[in-house]
Amino acid sequence: MNIILLSGGSGKRLWPLSNEARSKQFLKILRKDDKSESMIQRAYRKIEAVDPDANILVATVQSQESYIMNQLGDAINISVEPGRRDTFPAIALAASYMHDVMHVGEDDAVVVLPSDSWAEDSFFDSIEKLYRHVLNSEQNLCLMGVEPNYPSEKYGYIVPKTGSEISEVAAFKEKPEESAAKEYIRQGAMWNCGVFAFKLNYLLDVSQKTIGTSNYQELFSDYNNLEKISFDYAVVEKEPKIDVLRYSGNWSDLGTWNDLVKVFPEPCIGQHVEKDCEDVYLINELSTPVFLNGLNNVIVAASPDGILITDADKTNSIKKTVESFDHRPMYEERKWGEYRVLYETSYTTNSLTKELIIEAGKNISYQEHYLRDEIWTVVEGEGQLLLNGEVSSVKCGDTVKIAKGVKHAVRAFTRLHIIEVQIGDDLVEEDITRYDWNWEG
Repeated sequence: MNIILLSGGSGKRLWPLSNEARSKQFLKILRKDDKSESMIQRAYRKIEAVDPDANILVATVQSQESYIMNQLGDAINISVEPGRRDTFPAIALAASYMHDVMHVGEDDAVVVLPSDSWAEDSFFDSIEKLYRHVLNSEQNLCLMGVEPNYPSEKYGYIVPKTGSEISEVAAFKEKPEESAAKEYIRQGAMWNCGVFAFKLNYLLDVSQKTIGTSNYQELFSDYNNLEKISFDYAVVEKEPKIDVLRYSGNWSDLGTWNDLVKVFPEPCIGQHVEKDCEDVYLINELSTPVFLNGLNNVIVAASPDGILITDADKTNSIKKTVESFDHRPMYEERKWGEYRVLYETSYTTNSLTKELIIEAGKNISYQEHYLRDEIWTVVEGEGQLLLNGEVSSVKCGDTVKIAKGVKHAVRAFTRLHIIEVQIGDDLVEEDITRYDWNWEG
């Protein structure tokens, strides 16, 4: 199979665990044996279980590229959007990447699915059915429809012409009020879960006609000038030759706290003490314990970005409220490991203190800054330090001063734990220029 995994979104509904870079698909709240895994890791694993030879491409924005490489490995195929232009440009860019870079044949089929939902194993078997149907069908599109568990107002609806497993589509319905949703369900409508398939040449033709090109380099270069439009509006609602495949198992997009806590491996995750509580869910990413006392129907989340305490019935207002918050992400994953902001001040001198974890065998890119000095203190591990082309060893207890304009990098032999203090007038992530360096010489 050829799979495009969509990875985007700002994750504000699930604040404080998610932010602009750390969307919900990267939250390691699911359980695989005795280890935690994220939604995108689970989706990738389940696809490979159905088809070990699947060509999987992740379509994402630049701010999430490091998260994907950290969680899925450096070898994963990634189509990086230069900006946010909604789902049609993202899918057009990814389809052209599949054709021009991965060399997928035009007559082959492609399945597109979000990486931030949860479903049981049979869902991934249905994805293969979707792929096979489009591959051997005269229809241009085939969507996955989920049989509803309740009249939801969160999803659009697909009305099929028949009640068979695969049917032509009779109509699409926008996200309705509950009364309308009940009527749609009575008519046999299904939730539109955002999963669909097409032959690659079909999407390339649509891209050529709509945008003016299906060439990957041309699309990438002009991406920020493309119209912001969803795939549903640009393609699905205009396409007459379209089928829907019925899926009757469990599925959720985990788009709210109420949905998310249903897949917690246990009600309370992280350091905590609980006394006289009922229907309480907690996830604590901090090293400080949380004491829950005499609570009922409450969700609590604690992360470096903030602390949420909410009535479980009032989580829908979270996104609108946190949109006014304006501060840097306090925790991020990188392809080399992770970092956490410990302290930021601007009282006398602008300074920012970070905790860096560089995994064994990984390295920070060779880089320089123009607006800040840095001081590194190694508190755990061993590795190699690179300063202006000179390599030396570094170990626990070493302190390194890096002035503005000094090119620098570090490679971890064992897990490296570094406390980094930045000092300068403008402490922004964009103050960085990267250079190539071959550590093996």
